[in-house]
Amino acid sequence: MTAQLKPVTETFEVRNPATGELVGTYPVHTAEDIAERLTKARAAQVWWGDLGFRGRKKRIQRWVRWLARDCDTLYDIGFRETGKPKPDVQFELLAGLEDLRWAAAHAERVLAEKRVAPGLAMLNFDARVSYEPLGVVGVITPWNAPVYTAFCGLAYGLAAGNAVILKPSELSAATGVYAVESFYKANPDAPEGLVTWITGLGDTGAALCRSGVDKLAFTGSVPTGRRVMAACAENLTPVLLELGGKDATVVAEDADLDAAAASITWGSMWNSGQACVGVERVYVVEAVRDEFLAKVKERAAQVSAGLEELSAIGPMTVPNQIEIVRRHVTDALEKGGTALVGGLESIKPPYVEPIVLVDVPEDSAAVQEETFGPVVVVNTAKDVDDAIERANGTSFGLGSSVFSKSHGPEIARRLRAGGTTINSVLTFVGMPSLPFGGVGDSGFGRFHGDDGLREFTRAKATTRKRFDMGEDMQVFPRTKEQFDVVYKVLKVRYGRRFR
Repeated sequence: MTAQLKPVTETFEVRNPATGELVGTYPVHTAEDIAERLTKARAAQVWWGDLGFRGRKKRIQRWVRWLARDCDTLYDIGFRETGKPKPDVQFELLAGLEDLRWAAAHAERVLAEKRVAPGLAMLNFDARVSYEPLGVVGVITPWNAPVYTAFCGLAYGLAAGNAVILKPSELSAATGVYAVESFYKANPDAPEGLVTWITGLGDTGAALCRSGVDKLAFTGSVPTGRRVMAACAENLTPVLLELGGKDATVVAEDADLDAAAASITWGSMWNSGQACVGVERVYVVEAVRDEFLAKVKERAAQVSAGLEELSAIGPMTVPNQIEIVRRHVTDALEKGGTALVGGLESIKPPYVEPIVLVDVPEDSAAVQEETFGPVVVVNTAKDVDDAIERANGTSFGLGSSVFSKSHGPEIARRLRAGGTTINSVLTFVGMPSLPFGGVGDSGFGRFHGDDGLREFTRAKATTRKRFDMGEDMQVFPRTKEQFDVVYKVLKVRYGRRFR
């Protein structure tokens, strides 16, 4: 199923960031192209909505089975397009398939019409709430996790009954196109426009924001998120923003230090650190600092960068991101931080080898700004209270984690973040039953879980009068007798102490 409805003259290329190999050439779609797709999507959504929850579930499950059988194709596309090791592509696909499966399986439970209590004043009414599809939603995905974010956005948008227009990053267009076209290969009976892709640069994304879609879900950086929100505001288009992070981990005195070192090394280095929920800051209490650092040093020294299919980490996808890493490391070292592993010499474009910085001032760029590379800052805290205060000391609030054998839940409750993992890292991201999103500069709205399904619907209240109660408070005239009755009920009902 092609996304081109008419010839597009302007194109761009997608190349492997490490080798320069041409992966594909894609059209730059315009506002007019998007308008055509939106018209087709609105027509197709009627068919999709009429299928009901079970009809949609059947087709999404068929899609999941098709993707599982064709996984080698996606492994190859992801490896060639991003340079990331195939196990990382596999990890993304696994998470994406689980999102599709969960959303399809639970949409009816979460979104079907439900009867609710009408309350005393409206006792003679039947009250119900339903969650209706928005219509057509736009989904803009980033380059750092193109497989997962594409399937995640499609999963919840489609399961909730919407048509979806997907715009992948211009750096990872191939995976987005594959995700959409695979749906039609699994469901050839689906009408054109139900799921469609558009490609292009920033202007194409801006045109999608202004196109009149019924909601726009964006995953990406904070600056771009602000521009997306401003563009959507022109039509009062609601937005879901999953933005950057500066995730912190607290290592308490009673932590399992081996487990903490292993998890934090992986959590900060996987995908070459190019993850909004990657561990970027660690606050370890002073009592176990030296032992913990020794374990982190040993672990991080074993991580190497390369272009082999099973390398630990691959190249950086965007050259500009390498310069951000260089600036952050330089600033940290100039302000008094030290390098436990690596340093400026670890920056070898297109690769950045693991860098562990120690005792970096809290006002440095490496602590306050998103680095988005295989760099982690480990700072020493006097105690857990100090660690929590500093962990909450940035404008971000996406993910967090804590290592403590006895006080994990207590510490987790005090961390300002959309999700917290105890004695591991990032696990809430891979659980489709849990909501995923942030606070502060990390955005708002949620993917995943019941909340994620409801993000792509509008709540509708329906009431029906079942019987007359004799005295109707919603007609004129209002009598003195009626007032007196309600007066007494009010006193009895609300004037006593509640239990």
